[in-house]
Amino acid sequence: MRVLALLLTVIACLSSQSTPAQVEPPNVPGARPPGQPPPHIEELYAEDGGARGGILESIIIPPKAKAPFTLELETEWVRGLSDGGNITLTNKRRIARDAEGRIYQERWLLVPKTGKAESQMNVIQISDPIAHTLYNCFVLDHRKPCELVTYTPSPETIFNFQGPPTGPLPGGTGDRVHLALGKQLVAGVEAIGERDTVNYNPGVFGNDRKMTIEREFWYCPKLGLNLLSRRSDPRFGTQTFTATNLILSDPDPKLFELPEGFTVVDRRQTAPPEN
Repeated sequence: MRVLALLLTVIACLSSQSTPAQVEPPNVPGARPPGQPPPHIEELYAEDGGARGGILESIIIPPKAKAPFTLELETEWVRGLSDGGNITLTNKRRIARDAEGRIYQERWLLVPKTGKAESQMNVIQISDPIAHTLYNCFVLDHRKPCELVTYTPSPETIFNFQGPPTGPLPGGTGDRVHLALGKQLVAGVEAIGERDTVNYNPGVFGNDRKMTIEREFWYCPKLGLNLLSRRSDPRFGTQTFTATNLILSDPDPKLFELPEGFTVVDRRQTAPPEN
């Protein structure tokens, strides 16, 4: 599921923007650009992490059926400063999926790791891959709106987290190295580790030296998602997503009911589809 990124962060000070016409690697890894119709065979390439306009993306939760769970996702975002220091932001949030593939996600504001500020939940998201609906309920908005948009994936949609194999990039722009890391237990279940390193040559998109982006992720075939995901990108720093408190059973059905007192605002005719 493509994350509704503008809901997640309290800091949006990075200035990099993606430009589709250029060869710069995308700021936002995504299954499919918003508004683009699905292909005949629904298979989406997906990456966790990244940023859009300086706003953090999170992990992708496919609407896989017959694989229910509840977990707590811990996020840490470390960004370097020009003086050699770092800014570290963190949050924790609950994610659940039922046997039908419906997904419940809470969005909590990122806060300084060593500060005294307490995170707040600002959005509840509920997606239904059969009805193709996604509700974004804005908790901190006094009007209590639940915006309804189209959710494109179905329970049969394949989400492919693995990038291309080791080899040169098109046009001599650099190279990619794929490494299998074996298996290990993450949050109590078996996961398969992989590391993808992409090296971009100087001058590819205005960079004056070689630039490397590295992804390491531990994929759980049983659940169809990454339980541990780390992305290192010199433009945005290092983002780490760790699943904890994993429960492999159907969550409370009440999670998939709209919050009491909220009003539905139908945006399906004007807003691009989400995935």
